Amino acid sequence: MDKKIKVGITHGDINGVGYEVIMKTFENEGMYDLCTPIVYGSPKVATYHKKAIGVQTTYSVVESAANAVDNNLNLVNCFGDQDIKIDFGMPSTESGNAALVSLEKCIDEYKERMFDVLVTAPINKKTIQQENFHFPGHTEYIGNKMGEPDKALMILMKDDLRVALVTTHVPISSLPKYITKETIVEKIKILHKSLKRDFAISNPRIAVLSLNPHCGDGGLLGNEEQEIIVPAINEVNEKTLICYGPYAADGFFGSGNFRHFDAVLAMYHDQGLAPFKAIAMDSAVNYTAGLSIVRTSPAHGTAYDIAGKGEASEDSFRSAVYAAIDIFRNRLIFDSANANPLKRQYYEKRDDSDKLKLDQIQDDDV
Repeated sequence: MDKKIKVGITHGDINGVGYEVIMKTFENEGMYDLCTPIVYGSPKVATYHKKAIGVQTTYSVVESAANAVDNNLNLVNCFGDQDIKIDFGMPSTESGNAALVSLEKCIDEYKERMFDVLVTAPINKKTIQQENFHFPGHTEYIGNKMGEPDKALMILMKDDLRVALVTTHVPISSLPKYITKETIVEKIKILHKSLKRDFAISNPRIAVLSLNPHCGDGGLLGNEEQEIIVPAINEVNEKTLICYGPYAADGFFGSGNFRHFDAVLAMYHDQGLAPFKAIAMDSAVNYTAGLSIVRTSPAHGTAYDIAGKGEASEDSFRSAVYAAIDIFRNRLIFDSANANPLKRQYYEKRDDSDKLKLDQIQDDDV
């Protein structure tokens, strides 16, 4: 495509490494050949971070993403002349509020179609909590703001390894009530559609993990596999999806079996993300599938322990930018190719005529 993709970027927690990984990413001028970056933040905070970590990245302050210029790091000033206290490595209410202001402004401008994709820097999930934000994390907040609260699916990915989650930020003690056949079916459908549309995989193979150790050992360690997970898998397979499982999580990753699939669906956060990060922590990306907006983020947190020291690696953030661009392009290609599908031809078998029918058949929404 001729037009450069505009990437909206939130600055995250200002006491963390958000500005550092952003500035290091766009210190490489080759990035401007791929996209036009627009950071939602504070010029004063940006300058403070720049001096602290010693990067050479320059930026231009613009009124909104509509005024962004190519070949430059653009910064939308969300705070005017307001002074914001920066205390590297320390969570604070002020840093949480600054993260939310950036996020809200960014989402508002996306709804006005001022940029194409969203990349979020890490936040502190506790300090950002306030009247306007009562969500466990970015995934749930963005889904709600986009009017798609039940469609968001978290996927952690690196290269061909993709791990999606049925549940995200919920306590283990509350987990059983979220594991239902209907939820699993819905998450598999969202994952299948994302693999086709976002990753250009024509016939995705999905592996589903069990909830209990050893897949429940035939009911000895729990019945969720037999009563919930297996029926969910059978239901989607009847819709011509390619879905296997359930697999015991420990042996599945330890044996390398994950390499045979395009994506893995884990039942809960640590079941999927602990092995994923052990295998693919560097350059990994967090992607929120299922939404109309393309949103990615680095797969690490605020990294308070190294904030302001210039030690943070930008690899994961750079990969998040790359992934957002690739997914956006894949969607354009997929949507264009499927905009005017031909009517499916089939033979009517209710009589002996074998008469050719040209009526269009609606595919299941998978």
